[in-house]
Amino acid sequence: MDADENTAITRVLMFPWLGYGHITPYLELAKKLTTRGFFIYLYSTPATLRCMKQKRKTFSHSIKLVPLLLPNLRGLSRRFYTTNGLPPNLMPKLKEAFDLSAKGFSYMLAFLKPDLLIYDFLQPWAPMVAKERNIPAVEFITSSSTMTCFMFHYFKNPEEKFPYSEIYFRDYESSNMRRLLDCASNPKERDMASEGVERSCNIVLIKGFRDIEDKYIDYVTSLVGKKFVPVGPLVQEPIADEKDDGSSEIFSWLEKKEKKSTVFVSFGSEYFLTKEDIDEIAHGLELSKINFIWVVRFPKGENGRNGLLQKTLPKGFLERVGERGKILQGWAPQTKILRHDNTGGFVSHCGWNSVIESMNFGVPIIAVPMHLDQPINARLVEEVGVGIEVVRDRNRKLHRETLAAVIKQVVMEDCGEAVRQKAAFMSEKLKSKGDQEIEEVVKELVSLRNLETRAKSRISLCY
Repeated sequence: MDADENTAITRVLMFPWLGYGHITPYLELAKKLTTRGFFIYLYSTPATLRCMKQKRKTFSHSIKLVPLLLPNLRGLSRRFYTTNGLPPNLMPKLKEAFDLSAKGFSYMLAFLKPDLLIYDFLQPWAPMVAKERNIPAVEFITSSSTMTCFMFHYFKNPEEKFPYSEIYFRDYESSNMRRLLDCASNPKERDMASEGVERSCNIVLIKGFRDIEDKYIDYVTSLVGKKFVPVGPLVQEPIADEKDDGSSEIFSWLEKKEKKSTVFVSFGSEYFLTKEDIDEIAHGLELSKINFIWVVRFPKGENGRNGLLQKTLPKGFLERVGERGKILQGWAPQTKILRHDNTGGFVSHCGWNSVIESMNFGVPIIAVPMHLDQPINARLVEEVGVGIEVVRDRNRKLHRETLAAVIKQVVMEDCGEAVRQKAAFMSEKLKSKGDQEIEEVVKELVSLRNLETRAKSRISLCY
């Protein structure tokens, strides 16, 4: 049942961070909630909402896109009011502009008068603004429970080793661990990182499901004293009859390949490969002799430069791989490619959305983590058994021979059969579960709204 703005059981303002990897799970959660009597306001910048507007036919009138107008900052163009394609040097500027939007956010709450706020981890000020207007707020974390509890473990117990030995940073990832420990030992930084969770009313929503993260969900719940409620995979299912999105050439090429014979290679919308990594990945794909679709991305403003892709790839690479490879610049219909029968592996940075999508479609993962939470997610992928990591050397160099060997193992060799079977099993398990997690989410949110309604009624009786 779809709700409208006036008849909805619960009206929710969703306020995600400005990344495609954040707003997509928020949109998918919104879709699930609107079939259960909720009306959703999705609040973000026009630059971030643009991609959502192109998908209007995939959701009903019960989701309203609300533009967030950030203050103007010198050196930050409005087209950069999103992390998708954002040059890395502009990220601090974007965060500054985002934090300065608190006043406008307060006005929006007063205007829309939602029953609940669902906010992201980078705006711990948002629940405080909502509290001033007696609106209960719940945090929705789009990262894995594994990374979240790993982080909070070191916040709470910086001198103690993480209790689950399968999850760790490798020696060459020491900079990631050092940043985490520095944050844990600095009260100001630690408190800022923890405030979003601490200010969430009773529960914290998190993307994922208990079948693979049960012990990590329970551990982070015990660490922070808030019930972590998984929302399920929230994978955007491709729409069979949607208009041509420019990908017909890709699928004409993919249709000519054999079943499970092709790897999809992508490192997300917010990470840009070094020239050294591009060289090793290109040569690794060439050495593997496996068909591939590779998405190569550059920061905004560079994607359109003439000949940039050819200059970046190794000399003669495109000619040598010929029809075995397909190079895409900037964008690819990821879920459509992963769903295709001829896709047999995913060379992934292990961003959490990509990991979940791969599991959902039964595609085994060739894990090549880059930074942030990706190394921890890669360890989880191996623990669950749905992929194999490509390990770098002690100097953090990626080797083409290692990449080629793992690709061949995962996609075609007998020694990779267990991984392929586990990936297929996980896909079937997810399909059989349906929306079990969403039912629990709805129950928790309705309970929270009812508590707030009763509290307001008691206050009104006092006057």
